[in-house]
Amino acid sequence: MTTTLIDLIRHGEPEGGPMFRGQTDHPLSETGWRQMRGALNDGEHWDAIVASPLLRCAVFAREQAERLGVPLHTEPRLREIGFGDWEGHTTPQVMATWGEALQRFWDNPVDHPPPGGESLAAFRARVMEAWHHWNRQLAGKRILMVCHGGVIRMILADILETPLDAAFRTVAVPYASRSRIRLDESPHGRLACLLSHGSLDNPIT
Repeated sequence: MTTTLIDLIRHGEPEGGPMFRGQTDHPLSETGWRQMRGALNDGEHWDAIVASPLLRCAVFAREQAERLGVPLHTEPRLREIGFGDWEGHTTPQVMATWGEALQRFWDNPVDHPPPGGESLAAFRARVMEAWHHWNRQLAGKRILMVCHGGVIRMILADILETPLDAAFRTVAVPYASRSRIRLDESPHGRLACLLSHGSLDNPIT
């Protein structure tokens, strides 16, 4: 049997404050850096790091790869969902200009993506492509995946068999939160299990 352990970590707070950031490429704030470094435990080690190319993930991932002396793989398919016309706008700004579209998105994100934005089905498809690719490429390894709240929700929805229309509202993914997933491959099939979500009390050593 082959066992793969993956720690998903969301980026910390970016510069610019709360907004529909999506693929807008802001770096981490000072608070974000503290959140990210504080989310790791002394003695943890991974065999490889996979990261979104957006600055709020990639720079921290590079720092950790250099610190640990492990390979870093940058994966464009792990970018956050694209919010189209809403990119870079705060919720009050979006409500003022696109109020009805925002309500439709909240009510049914599958059928009502943001204007000019990425559909939830397309987002899930690319995230799943990346997820399965790196699970195969790094099978049997311990992996740190540095990515986004939406990306983590798509992966957890797949593991927990959550309907796509509920994926964004059923799991909270705060800044620098972590989720640990165990994948077991055997002649009898594949088992995917969520081991923990939120703060991590049992680090990989």
